[in-house]
Amino acid sequence: MDVALANPAVAISPLNVDVADCTEEIHAEVQLKNYGKFLEEYTSQLKRIEDALDESIGDVWDFSLDPIALKLLPYEQSSLLELIKTENKVLNKVITVYAALCCEIKKLKYEAETKFYNGLLFYGEGATDSSMVEGDCQIQMGRFVSFLQELSCFVTRCYEVVVNVVHQLAVLYTSNKNAPKIIETSGVHFQAMYEHLGELLTVLITLDEIIDNHATLKDHWTMYKRLLKSVHHNPSKFGIQEDKLKPFEKLLLKLECQLLDGMIFQACIEQQFDSLNGGVSVSKNSTFAEEYAHTLRTAFASVEAKLGEPSEIDQRDKYVGICGLFVLHFQIFRTVDKKFYKSLLDVCKKVPAITLTANIIWFADNFLIQKIPAAAKLLDKKSIHTVKTQRENFLQQKAQSLTKDMQSYYVFVSSWMTKMESILSKEQRMDKFAEDLSNRCNVFIQGFLYAYSISTIIKTTMNLYMSMQKPMTKTSVKALCRLVELLKAIQHMFYRRSMVVADSVTHIAQHLQYQALHSISIAKKRVISDKKYSEQRLDVLSALVLAENTLNGPSTKQRRLIVSLALSVGTQLKTFKDEELFPLQLVLKKLDLISELIERVRAQCDCCFLYWHRAVFPIYLDDVYENAVDSARLHVSNALSNLV
Repeated sequence: MDVALANPAVAISPLNVDVADCTEEIHAEVQLKNYGKFLEEYTSQLKRIEDALDESIGDVWDFSLDPIALKLLPYEQSSLLELIKTENKVLNKVITVYAALCCEIKKLKYEAETKFYNGLLFYGEGATDSSMVEGDCQIQMGRFVSFLQELSCFVTRCYEVVVNVVHQLAVLYTSNKNAPKIIETSGVHFQAMYEHLGELLTVLITLDEIIDNHATLKDHWTMYKRLLKSVHHNPSKFGIQEDKLKPFEKLLLKLECQLLDGMIFQACIEQQFDSLNGGVSVSKNSTFAEEYAHTLRTAFASVEAKLGEPSEIDQRDKYVGICGLFVLHFQIFRTVDKKFYKSLLDVCKKVPAITLTANIIWFADNFLIQKIPAAAKLLDKKSIHTVKTQRENFLQQKAQSLTKDMQSYYVFVSSWMTKMESILSKEQRMDKFAEDLSNRCNVFIQGFLYAYSISTIIKTTMNLYMSMQKPMTKTSVKALCRLVELLKAIQHMFYRRSMVVADSVTHIAQHLQYQALHSISIAKKRVISDKKYSEQRLDVLSALVLAENTLNGPSTKQRRLIVSLALSVGTQLKTFKDEELFPLQLVLKKLDLISELIERVRAQCDCCFLYWHRAVFPIYLDDVYENAVDSARLHVSNALSNLV
């Protein structure tokens, strides 16, 4: 007899199945189906990745597919205290403090560029007056107050760092004979400190310019204040406690005075730099004043020689910083070098305008005349008027030469791309390895220089047209958009040969470090062979040892900064011969550029600023459509059409 029939209690039937078992079975089926679906999707995803990699698995990458990206910028794992180690404890402290301040400035600059510039620039974008109902402006500004509060904290921190940098330099270069001398500073010029301070002042100048040019932000702020007045008269109607309203109004007043009145930079340079209660003396420190002025003139001479030249790299940005440093020097010491002031203004004839960020353009003559009006009165009015006339003439000449410039750069970039393909396709010979690395280095740098020049032409021309409210001709628009194509072609070239570039950059950096180490080694032997030991000579030797030790490692920003600071001390007492020092400086400049090559190329080829010139896109796209024979242009036009 069947067991089920013999013992009905254990017989299985739909009527007596455990409910829990049914639930588990249903869950199991659902999970099994989900797992099967996941496997199918994952398999197809892997297939897509495989297909994407299949044709670009070699040395050439497809710009439109980006399954893997290479980041070549090395990151430092060691702290500054670990990197700056010599037997000279005093020198260690000086270099550590200066390096820490420079790193802090770089962080502040990065935060401004990635957060605050865009936050301010894009405020109010995406909504038109017709689409906004009454009250939207006030709501938008109400949400923006927290961002302005963050910006206020950021600006305050910048002020503190500026004071700290000035104090640290003033303590080292003191004219007080009773004060203990930290290190011997005759012949020591910390150029890197002034460059970084100039970068921070440029950040403050840029913030002022963005806010000054932002009419929507100012209008919304005015409307928001009116709303608060209404709330203040009848807080109960809006459900707000009066005791909470007053602190908020005080906060808004502080934000307006600090940020929106165009006084961000001015308030920074008007700070109290002389410490109270007998601390650091700055304004009466004649030694520091002379050193500040000397370093400023040296920096300007270096920058001015490169401005507008094909070998220009970042001199325009440095020029803005030099103008900021010059105004700060005047504010602290209340003296003006009229000849130097005129030299700064004369640059405007060659460089009439500088793009700070996006569509924000800066005029050095307006800045210098506004910030130091006493010196401006001493100048010939005709020369000041000439600078402004020169700006209009520059725009007219540029409009006439744009097509010719575009054709010239078309030839230059095409030739460069051919060289790039040729040199990267050749197999490196071990017997000529150093020569090959040098050739690759020069070709990479040439590509960056072309990108910088083209980017500068596009930004300066477009932003000048917008700033001066002058219409662009269709011919100018076409020429400028062709230049944009060339800019993206340079970026595309670096990208599609990423594998070879990545490998080459590492070897080039090591080769440049070797060259620098060789030069420093010769100088160090020269110092050691001189038996006339003194504290100054020991400082020089310690600085050279520090530079050597730091160069023996990855070419990170921190290490290159320490080398620069160390060599400020290590190059005194004619440690290097003139024919040795210039090649060393050139090698270190190349090392800076090569170590950050991809990041710098990406920054120069970034065309996000075109968002502010959207009106040119229809003309450009019509031109592409009408001249459809050149299909290679479609890739760029597709990217641009997304912004229309």
